[in-house]
Amino acid sequence: MLGRSWSRGPPMHNTSPLYAPLLGDAGVQALFSGAAQAKHMVAFERALTAAMARAGLVERAAAGRADAALAAFRPDLAALGAGSLADGVPVPALVRALRAAAPDAEAAAAVHVGATSQDVLDTSLALTLDRLYPLLLARLSDVLDAMRALEARDGAAALMGRTRMQAALPILVGDRLAAWRAPLSDLAAEGPRRRAESARLQFAGPVGTRAPDQVSADMATALGLGHGPGWHTDRRILTRTGAWLSEVSGALGKLGQDVALMAAAGEAALAGGGRSSAMPHKQNPVDAEVLVTLARFNAVQIGGLHQALVHEQERSGAAWTLEWMILPAMAEASGTALTTAARLLGRLTRLGDAAA
Repeated sequence: MLGRSWSRGPPMHNTSPLYAPLLGDAGVQALFSGAAQAKHMVAFERALTAAMARAGLVERAAAGRADAALAAFRPDLAALGAGSLADGVPVPALVRALRAAAPDAEAAAAVHVGATSQDVLDTSLALTLDRLYPLLLARLSDVLDAMRALEARDGAAALMGRTRMQAALPILVGDRLAAWRAPLSDLAAEGPRRRAESARLQFAGPVGTRAPDQVSADMATALGLGHGPGWHTDRRILTRTGAWLSEVSGALGKLGQDVALMAAAGEAALAGGGRSSAMPHKQNPVDAEVLVTLARFNAVQIGGLHQALVHEQERSGAAWTLEWMILPAMAEASGTALTTAARLLGRLTRLGDAAA
């Protein structure tokens, strides 16, 4: 059971067959899956061995033999999951398996030189985030395109503006669409910077004091990551990613809340929607409600992610483990929110006062 849950990614309710179609995101789950993480971990070890050989810190021929073995290596995810149970992290089990796969003792000794488990796992996460941002930004672009289409169709339609949920002054549908679009446009522009910030190599050594050097520069180049000081206990890279994710889902939650209220007031018409088991005449705005749920879910997780800023001394086991639980769930919630929002916008057959 341990190996199966570890191999498919974080154990979230979104993987339940009852709720995954509504709340889950297979694309994001694949990025955080055990298979994807193990692939990144092996890529780290290959980059490390090659960079150490180029720097003359391990024998080149031995490093070459080690790399050939690592290139052919296929991790046993259940064994790595058992290693997590035994050691708190899967890296010691992985390193043992990699060294056992090497053709000789000299090649085995060229594996995992100078690195620590946190270097491997943090770099694996950096590689994951480097792939997550383009996925979410592409979906965000789809949402913005859908909003522009609604603007072209219904932007000039009349709508009652409401403050504190009470009728205020007349506005246009375009005014409300602009309010939905503005934060999402800002987040789309901000995304590439957040991606570059989070996609950074971690190679700071056992106690996080290793300074950047040619070895780490070579590794970063090989892995396609940024290069800079270690971030063993400075976890702002992850809280900033979490903030971006929560702001995306939050902006979409505002959209969902507005659509639900507009549908109740006859100011929006939806094709499709949720049916009631007891009241066949009802059409529930399920997609809109899901956007509100996902926004609130991520808002709750932000506090937990900020708890992980408290990395005591040179490494925290507790705070580090908390990140593994929270950040993938936030990423999935934002991914689901983006696909749900695009679907919802496509189902809006009318925006504006029906009598206008």
